[in-house]
Amino acid sequence: MSLLIMKPGLLTTVQDLGRYGYQQYGVVAGGAMDSYALRMANLLVGNDEREAGLEMTVTGPEITFAEPSLISICGGGLSPMLDEHPLPLWRTVYAPKGARLHFGRLSGGCRAYLAVAGGIAVPVQLNSRSTYLRAGIGGHLGRALRSGDVLPIGTPTLRGNVWRERLTREQGPESLSVSRWFPACNLIPSYPETPVLRVIAGEEFLAFSKESRERFLSELFTILPQSDRMGYRLSGSSLNPVREQSLISSAVTYGTVQVPAGGSPIILMADRQTTGGYPKLAQVITADLPLLAQAKIGSAVRFRLITLQEAQEQLLQQELELNRLRLVLEHYY
Repeated sequence: MSLLIMKPGLLTTVQDLGRYGYQQYGVVAGGAMDSYALRMANLLVGNDEREAGLEMTVTGPEITFAEPSLISICGGGLSPMLDEHPLPLWRTVYAPKGARLHFGRLSGGCRAYLAVAGGIAVPVQLNSRSTYLRAGIGGHLGRALRSGDVLPIGTPTLRGNVWRERLTREQGPESLSVSRWFPACNLIPSYPETPVLRVIAGEEFLAFSKESRERFLSELFTILPQSDRMGYRLSGSSLNPVREQSLISSAVTYGTVQVPAGGSPIILMADRQTTGGYPKLAQVITADLPLLAQAKIGSAVRFRLITLQEAQEQLLQQELELNRLRLVLEHYY
């Protein structure tokens, strides 16, 4: 089984949940920017949620399915179509052999994820299939997809095969079929144009002036064009520590808000470095990283301070809802 890339889109890469276990050697974790959307897409085709899928940014690719495939697209609204039929997001879809997947106008968020039953079976490098573009490792030849690329698909799980057979019984093996079931509304995020990102105080939060802390938590900050998968550079009011200080580099993670000299904050993203020496003003909570990942260049964000306990409760609630989805899918299919 395979996918044929007819057109690559703006930036389409193979991603899974990341390359963990090597950060002590300076190897970045990487992985999907919106891991929640990728996990959901994998669950909806019967995959382990750690399987690799395609991350599609702003402008989607054009893909031909060499064999009948069970697919799901989750995340931002890239207006997917199978041949001439609009496809719903967050649903399980049967794509017949030779079907052509393409995308239209962006209608919300900026990244969508395509999961295929069996997963994208590119070689595993350092425990992951994720593409890390700066180092040229992982994914398909360590790079973004190009026209003419052929991606291998793994063997679907027993559950994925059962789901595909059920959908083909409804419409026949030569026709598109969409599952009538879809996740509950509380499992499907919305992507506001100006998201409010909840943060906890960073290690150097109190080292910033009171005025800087107040501006950070009350004003809008705009995502600059110099942003990428490594970090989002923000423009807005200058944020300054009470006094200049020399810091020893320490661990950083996805969502760390660093403020270099000059006072313009940077939010570290999926392809962040492993350590950083700039003051850490705040940390975007894990439950809100999908909102951050779906924020477009040129859009604005706000920040709201919460406690560590509140952040942990939000993440626990998100994971409990995903676990309920797993149980519902097992029952439904």
